Amino acid sequence: MSINQHILIIDDEENMRHMLSVMLTRQGYRVDSAANGDEGLKCLLANVYDYILCDIRMPEIDGKTFLVRALEECVTAPIIMMSAYGTVEVAVECMKLGAYDFISKPFKKDEIIMVLKKAEERERLKTENSQLREVAAGHFSYGGILSRNSRMQDIFSQIRKVADLKTTILVLGESGTGKELVASAVHYNGRRAQKPFVAVNCGAIPENLLESELFGHVRGAFTDASSDKTGLFEQADGGTLFLDEIGEMPLALQVKLLRVLQEGEIKRVGASAPKKIDVRVISATSRNLSADVERGNFREDLYFRLNVFCLQLPPLRERVEDIPLLAEHFLRRHGSGNDSLLWRIEPDAMRSLMAHSWPGNVRELENAIERACILCDDGSVTSACLPSAICLSEDGRFEESIAYENLSIKKAEDMLERELIRKALVKTGGNRTQAAKILEISHRSLLYKIKEYGIM
Repeated sequence: MSINQHILIIDDEENMRHMLSVMLTRQGYRVDSAANGDEGLKCLLANVYDYILCDIRMPEIDGKTFLVRALEECVTAPIIMMSAYGTVEVAVECMKLGAYDFISKPFKKDEIIMVLKKAEERERLKTENSQLREVAAGHFSYGGILSRNSRMQDIFSQIRKVADLKTTILVLGESGTGKELVASAVHYNGRRAQKPFVAVNCGAIPENLLESELFGHVRGAFTDASSDKTGLFEQADGGTLFLDEIGEMPLALQVKLLRVLQEGEIKRVGASAPKKIDVRVISATSRNLSADVERGNFREDLYFRLNVFCLQLPPLRERVEDIPLLAEHFLRRHGSGNDSLLWRIEPDAMRSLMAHSWPGNVRELENAIERACILCDDGSVTSACLPSAICLSEDGRFEESIAYENLSIKKAEDMLERELIRKALVKTGGNRTQAAKILEISHRSLLYKIKEYGIM
């Protein structure tokens, strides 16, 4: 690993620089040296180093000042601080400032070599992690959505087919499953990608303001209309309008939305003439719209107009194999510090994550990981960092769920089989071969049952 690797030694003692240069050159490193922090900073302007050894007490610019300024210049090489006046307090201060490690003088040859080898191993792991994540992103990512799940992969395929079309799309799924991400993926992977993507939550805007928000208004249309206003449909002209929580739209406004979809034109509140627009509409809801239609809470003709192409997102509890992938992704997003690539989720925490039912779906998982990143001190996420609800034992979940079912033995058998398969996959971290052995069935049978029950 040390062959051709470039190292910078910064120390005001000439004998120390000479000794380290000779020793490290024999180990295969290319070595530069500097007598103080100012010379060291000049070396950084001329070369890119793999590792830096820096004394703390030096004239002009001392080691701690050099460390701060080097990190401000976005130097990524591990910086190892050295001092003959080493104390725990000094070491902790250097590590807090961003040093990779601290070593006290005098040190033996083996000590400095061991510290450098540890730094080499860390850099190797960072590189491998980055490469693996790039590969995973390529295989399991589409439009910012991460998933290994076969049902989600099928959704990716459907998005590719519909992205270039103007077809209205209805995205169904529980809260937190990523419906807006799917709508965004449709837009940015199609011909309309260079045009606006406008999103609105129909349940978050008061009923009396929603019409004006969607279609705009002209000056004097109502008391507070002091000037003309462009509505969201016009803002999205040429692009995509995403109507989230479409099931919350008032019936009176549903009629006007239906006309927009049928005629391809909008009419501002208070205007005398309609205006042509070119907008692809994607709507989404966590409600059962067909049931709302039966109850008279949603117009049947609008439902059919919106539901030309339907994308049904599975909840996270049916995507068990996605939990490690998503958890690692959120760990990288919310982990902080120079070593964020080396943050890890311990096995006990991962077991808790995979055993949880995730009623809040992907959004709940991200919130849990963000919380864990705040609470854990050393980049190691354990069960203690997770919300208590996630760490609770899942014992009795099957009995609780079956208590509300009818007394059909067939349904009970299916539920038990599905639960046992899910628990086996949790125990093996998603390894289907090992899960099949635990369940005492063939690998082929397990794959069939996984598909039948929609577990993966």
